[in-house]
Amino acid sequence: MMNLKQNSKKQRNNKLNYKNYLKKNKSQIAVWGSGYIGLSTMAFFSKKRIKCVGFDIDQKKVDIINSGKLPIKELKSWFGFDIKNSVKEKYLQATNNHTIFNDNSFNVHFVAIPTEKNGKPFFDILFNVLKKLTLIIKKKNKIKPVIIIESTLTPQCSEKKIIPFFKKYNLVPGKDFIYGVAPRRDWFVEGTKSLVDIDRVFGSTDPTSSKIIKDILSIVCKNLHEASSHKVSEMVKSIENAYRHMEITLANQLSLAYPNENMREVLKLVGTKWNVGTYHPGFGTGGYCIPLSSQYVLKEVKNKSKLTLLRETIKTDTNINILIAKSLIKKGYKKIGVLGLSYKGNLKVNILSPVIPFIKYLKSKGISVSLFDPYYSNKEINQITGVKSFKYPQDLSKFDCIVLSIDHKEFKTNMNNIIKHLSNCKYILDNMKVWEKINFPKRITYKITGEKNWI
Repeated sequence: MMNLKQNSKKQRNNKLNYKNYLKKNKSQIAVWGSGYIGLSTMAFFSKKRIKCVGFDIDQKKVDIINSGKLPIKELKSWFGFDIKNSVKEKYLQATNNHTIFNDNSFNVHFVAIPTEKNGKPFFDILFNVLKKLTLIIKKKNKIKPVIIIESTLTPQCSEKKIIPFFKKYNLVPGKDFIYGVAPRRDWFVEGTKSLVDIDRVFGSTDPTSSKIIKDILSIVCKNLHEASSHKVSEMVKSIENAYRHMEITLANQLSLAYPNENMREVLKLVGTKWNVGTYHPGFGTGGYCIPLSSQYVLKEVKNKSKLTLLRETIKTDTNINILIAKSLIKKGYKKIGVLGLSYKGNLKVNILSPVIPFIKYLKSKGISVSLFDPYYSNKEINQITGVKSFKYPQDLSKFDCIVLSIDHKEFKTNMNNIIKHLSNCKYILDNMKVWEKINFPKRITYKITGEKNWI
């Protein structure tokens, strides 16, 4: 009977020590990584008046955050608020000194470290952080430290790598610390959804730990889905993105297989069926998630031969931008102007942008190619792509071919004045239907990716 009472008391204390401690500012949240994901975690928890401190090695980013500003101004529209008040009231801070997390007040640790390098899964930085966390766990704390992994993991990464890593330091999840995996799927979601109301999956090593993770996440997140284990929750992110990766790639394959048909229209009509997504052919996938997802799923699996669809998806997605470049060369265009370096409209984000290898291939074949993106300086464009920038829209006259890769709002403004700057243009390839309402003269062939004879 005594044991039952003790267990009951322990459960009450666990609830108090985490959720209530955070709300009463008796405890703080440490966020390892202050990029898109880490910063949003800090922003939304601090808005709930929870004290958060984010670590980042980039001193410039740290200084910007501590001034009450966002390192990327577009984040404000994503959040729906700025961080000025949270910073002013000391609920949100950034630092480049991770040793401050040794303080016993930091009981909850969100890990939002990039797990990609050069287009491949890469976990060295993550494990550097985990090593630092072992020192924190080993300290005598009033309550067990909580570690919540928000970074994308390969399936079985926790079981095969992370938990054995902690065990090397004689640290066992559930006993010495609370371990949970809660991947993020809200990176710049379309529409009005945010971290607050988007569906979020989480899992842990045992029921008690899982309840603690749920209590912490519920401070911000309304729609939580508890997985039966951390092994299940870490698989969700990669596999759901792998589904999208295959569907997007299928759209490109269909367009290549039926070049004489308007596959964009076909797929739009296919998407009218209630259980079918709508995708359109284009330059391929970009960003932190989709292009990597199939590789994450394949990383640890024993029977790679069984996942033929994923292997073919990677192959096709990697090559589609090169096929487009080859088609433009075959058509005889010598001077090509590209609009858009970002892989997503109205954002400065070029990670794994399919435009980069597209441009580099054209350049390697002796084609004169230049690029303009309003979010990047001339220096940045040259460093990333190896080509020069040009002035928009006046320098459009220099090119016989224009490629619109992304739908930045700047490309949609003053469209009536575009034609006068296209004196030498013969061909326009529009990946996002940005200029579809412009009435181009007959001397200009205007094609949207996926339309009849676009490639």
